[in-house]
Amino acid sequence: MIAPLPPGSVAAVLAPAGPATPEQVAAIPPLYARFGLQVRLYPSCFASTGYLAGADELRLADLHAALADDTVAAVHCMRGGYGSMRLLVGIDADLLRAKPKLLIGYSDITALHALWCLNGLPSLHAPMPASDLVKPGPEANADADALFVFLRQGLMAGQVIEPTLEPGALRVPGHAEGRVVGGNLSLVAALLGTAWAWPAGGLLFLEDVNEEPYRVDRLLTQLRLAGVLDAAAGFVLGSFTAPTAPDGVLNDMLLPLCRRQGKPLLGGWPAGHGTPNRPLPLGVRARLDVPEAGGGSLSLLAAESGPCPPNPNPSPDPKLKSRP
Repeated sequence: MIAPLPPGSVAAVLAPAGPATPEQVAAIPPLYARFGLQVRLYPSCFASTGYLAGADELRLADLHAALADDTVAAVHCMRGGYGSMRLLVGIDADLLRAKPKLLIGYSDITALHALWCLNGLPSLHAPMPASDLVKPGPEANADADALFVFLRQGLMAGQVIEPTLEPGALRVPGHAEGRVVGGNLSLVAALLGTAWAWPAGGLLFLEDVNEEPYRVDRLLTQLRLAGVLDAAAGFVLGSFTAPTAPDGVLNDMLLPLCRRQGKPLLGGWPAGHGTPNRPLPLGVRARLDVPEAGGGSLSLLAAESGPCPPNPNPSPDPKLKSRP
């Protein structure tokens, strides 16, 4: 499903969204070397144009260069922020399918994860260099250890992911199977109505940061009105960090739906903008188990055999070569 990266493998680090600081960039090669991997820093890592890591053309060229490079095994996104959606229409999906690379990142990178999934490719919702991994402290070190152990071991069908869950998190017992989809709630909602919207159905993972409860309510309502919540087979919730935690909104909107429709829900999954932030595979088929007795797990079944069904809207088909 996700091939292991042997020692000496090359990861491309590039910035499809927001910019990094020079200090963050300088700390990246030693980080990779510590885990026996090589890193290739692309020009967008050093660029800054307001809230973007350089012009769209630069960031898009970096992604295409990394995809075309046969020596690159993975594309690790520098950080989130904003900007990945701006690249979608220009990404050469023919190149992506011809020379697939493991995509690593989260937050704004949810837009790129959707493109990978729509083209039948797995990806990894996981910490990023500037946002997480080069920060000092035991939490960043633990996230880095977990990510690079995952990359070294890879992911095979039959593997069970059973993390330590946040105490007292929302849960509705049950079982469901489907493709693991989703990511940052704001980005999942922003992609609705486009050719890059996440496919309906599957196991929907959601997380977000700095969204007040009324905004989480609005985003979930948008997903409900679009049929996304009804179509999901089950739900996995990561961290929702904000000045005011939106637990009440999540409880009011998701628990009744899951109980009424017999869908499992597992909250407190250690992924997202909070800590810890552990790797979660996307675009792979899995079984979600939420036992009555507590805990919960994802059992990886197999990679999907091909691209997702196209989204029913008039936008360009992302499984074709995109054109500006």
